[in-house]
Amino acid sequence: MLDNIQLENILFLDIETVPNNSKYNELNEGIKKLWDKKAKHLSNSDEETPESLYQRAGIYAEFGKIICISIGIFRKDENGKYKIRIKSFYSHNEKELLTNFIELLNNKFNKAEHLLCAHNGKEFDFPYIARRILINRLKLPVILDNAGKKPWEIKHLDTLELWKFGDYKSYTSLELLCCIFNIPTPKDDIDGSQVGKVYWEDNDLERIVTYCQKDVISIAQLVLSYRGEALIVDENIEYS
Repeated sequence: MLDNIQLENILFLDIETVPNNSKYNELNEGIKKLWDKKAKHLSNSDEETPESLYQRAGIYAEFGKIICISIGIFRKDENGKYKIRIKSFYSHNEKELLTNFIELLNNKFNKAEHLLCAHNGKEFDFPYIARRILINRLKLPVILDNAGKKPWEIKHLDTLELWKFGDYKSYTSLELLCCIFNIPTPKDDIDGSQVGKVYWEDNDLERIVTYCQKDVISIAQLVLSYRGEALIVDENIEYS
């Protein structure tokens, strides 16, 4: 299937999310009660409380928000060789970054041949973005609106799903796939579990953007590996 897709028609993406508030005790009473209910299902021991579990709230669209969406697009140079162009939408104002991302999708990725691609995107990135768009009272772009569509009409690729080959028993991380496909990945000073701290305590959004962009590059390189093609060298990765 991948061999029949033009790489230029794929928009690779990754998102970074954090809890909506910096601390549990900042929640209003209505949301706090609902998080308490959620936390009961998440807790694995009596020592875990709704407050201690709140650091995980960012992975749920109802309790978190998007602070960065990084994208990657393949383009050919004058010699016919592929380059990857990387761009990020990031802001403390979620509605602002979503509005800019929606504008890109509506203007540049609105044709039948266009696809979105993420790692575990069908379980996380795509529905999370769609839910946060609605929560911010914005209009869903066609490529994210799955209502009434048949499975083959949904324009989403998932590098995790592609690797499973129909086997749904386990999760394979992007880090592991990059390792076994010998995709070079720079050593990061943070990982996904630390994003909330870096955002709320260190106030370092730029650092999170850099981390997010590296994942987008890895996803694009993984698709090349699935196709048996050469990886993109660093000098052919552009940032805008």
